[in-house]
Amino acid sequence: MTNVTLKVEGMSCGHCVSAVEKAITGAGASGSVDLAAGKVTVQYDDKKVTLEAIKGAIEEQGYDVV
Repeated sequence: MTNVTLKVEGMSCGHCVSAVEKAITGAGASGSVDLAAGKVTVQYDDKKVTLEAIKGAIEEQGYDVV
């Protein structure tokens, strides 16, 4: 398993947290959102999903991964 912390801009509420967590899960990973810090910690199997795919799933929800 690979662990990475991403900085995500544009999150401001509980709905944002839910949307980002669903995007991560939908991409085939798991993770947790720290809304106050604007960070997302993601755990994934790099043999099954790429970091770019996870970032893309988050960005599709309208958030910026920086």
